[in-house]
Amino acid sequence: MSEALPQNGNGNGKRKRQLLLLTAVLIVVAIAFSLYWFLYARFYEETDDAYVGGNVVQISAQVGGTVTSIKADDTQIVKAGQQLVSLDAADSRIALAQAEAALAQAVRQTRQTFLNNDTLSANVAAAETNLVRARDDLQRRQAGIASGAVSQEDLAHAQDAVKNAVAALDQARASLAANRALTDRTSVTEHPNVLQAATQVRNAYLNYARVNIVAPVSGFVSKRSVQLGQRIAAGSPLMAIVPLEQIWIDANFKEGQLKHIRIGQPVEVIADVYGSDVKYKGTVIGFSAGTGGAFSLLPAQNATGNWIKVVQRVPVRIALDPQEVQAHPLRIGLSTTATVNIRGDGKAMEAATTDYQTNVYSDLGKQADDIVERIISDNAGGLSSPAATKKKAGIVVPHT
Repeated sequence: MSEALPQNGNGNGKRKRQLLLLTAVLIVVAIAFSLYWFLYARFYEETDDAYVGGNVVQISAQVGGTVTSIKADDTQIVKAGQQLVSLDAADSRIALAQAEAALAQAVRQTRQTFLNNDTLSANVAAAETNLVRARDDLQRRQAGIASGAVSQEDLAHAQDAVKNAVAALDQARASLAANRALTDRTSVTEHPNVLQAATQVRNAYLNYARVNIVAPVSGFVSKRSVQLGQRIAAGSPLMAIVPLEQIWIDANFKEGQLKHIRIGQPVEVIADVYGSDVKYKGTVIGFSAGTGGAFSLLPAQNATGNWIKVVQRVPVRIALDPQEVQAHPLRIGLSTTATVNIRGDGKAMEAATTDYQTNVYSDLGKQADDIVERIISDNAGGLSSPAATKKKAGIVVPHT
């Protein structure tokens, strides 16, 4: 018994030293964690519920038809304006030919209407001459009635001739006025009949040109569903194009993390596909108008009485540096981790404006206008210009 007491004392001292050492380590760790949180961690909000988002451009048919060729498939890269799908153009080609013929006929008929002004003006002049002659004959017969050289019957015939000449003159003037009502303040190219026929040509040409479906933007082809020989209607989805240079991050932060997040604050993004070796620099550019659950297909009904509180998340949009995205491309839907530096209130930023444009369809209107101009020029003769039209119609064109 006397030998065991020193051993217990030594054991208690050793255990006490271990406890003191453990306590010291815990205190150091607590102090280090506190310093880490106070000096660094409290200025950052992080979430791994963040995914790559981007534009998915749906390609659909503008006109109906039968698919005759497909020139792009999933995973392929296409350029803006590149042909993707072709439809059978037989029906649209016939419709275009009919519209062109109708425009040519409208121009020729309108040209004839303008030229009729000259004919009707000559008829008015002839009627005026006949009226003057009839009145002269009537005056001569009235002078000879007193001497008996002219009978009453001849005088009556002369009076009837004057009445007929007046009626013929009125009819000629009415015909000229009616024809000029169709041509005044216009020209062959600006006549309503020609404009209506020209509109039909433009519409027929656009339908003919749209049988070739082109890519509105450059990007990767995905979700191709169209097949050869398929009969499709206008608006039918055919495939999608994803421009990978137009991507962003949708980071879903918990509602308790949003207190200090502001537009303009810097963000560090790490994509799982590359790991921590690649870090993207981003910027907060906007917040969703509601939580993800509020815009879901079946939003939660928290007012039914059977309520369980669930922490909500709000999507925060983060823009990435285009050069970094080009160096390390991302795909839509990839998982990422976003860390927002909430130090400060962020920098002032103007309201973001979106301006996505494509000009691959702009040439179609110009091509249609060229066809209309050619047809009018070939059939209008010298009446294609407003000045020439007014000159032919007997209208004086003032000099300026």
